[in-house]
Amino acid sequence: MSNTMKRILTSAAMVAIAGAAAYFGLIRWLAVAVAIGMGIEVIKCIIQSKKKKLIFHTSYFIPYYLIFIASAYFIGAKPWIMLLLFITIAAADIGAWFFGSLIGGDKMWPSISAGKTWSGQIAGILCGTLTAVMYGLLGTDVFLASLMWIGLGVSLLSQYGDLAASAIKRKLGVKDYGNYLPGHGGLMDRFDGWIFVLPIVWLATMG
Repeated sequence: MSNTMKRILTSAAMVAIAGAAAYFGLIRWLAVAVAIGMGIEVIKCIIQSKKKKLIFHTSYFIPYYLIFIASAYFIGAKPWIMLLLFITIAAADIGAWFFGSLIGGDKMWPSISAGKTWSGQIAGILCGTLTAVMYGLLGTDVFLASLMWIGLGVSLLSQYGDLAASAIKRKLGVKDYGNYLPGHGGLMDRFDGWIFVLPIVWLATMG
């Protein structure tokens, strides 16, 4: 089976799982499970790294890991916010990949991620922002300026989450964080766009 087919089938399975979780009211627990799995992958890679001194970095990672899990728990209780974040991050990711490949141009940070370009980042932000605005229009038939700014912020944060995850992989000397998702790598490889988004959105929606 080709890698592309594996990606398609795995993506379909993830959508089916998310749909089932939404139907049974388990989005919060699915979000927490994914967050825990992402952290376990990173810790495992740190421990298994040949650069043993990186093990000490785990002590710096754990506090943020716990905040990330807490944010997944509390934001997961608000399905409409989770859906907004999901479609915005997905649109930004797809837009950055598609238009970055189509247009090309200068690399953002070649020492960390050889494939990411400035054209892709700009296109990703535009796609994510447009998706957030459309989410509001479809739900209320009214243009909500707040969703434009949310879409802009979430799209930007998701891309820098991706870059941060790539930087950690370079530091650890690994290609993927895991192999749990055929064609995608590990949970962290697939959901790295959430690592800054969830905690900041949680802080912004507290109270």
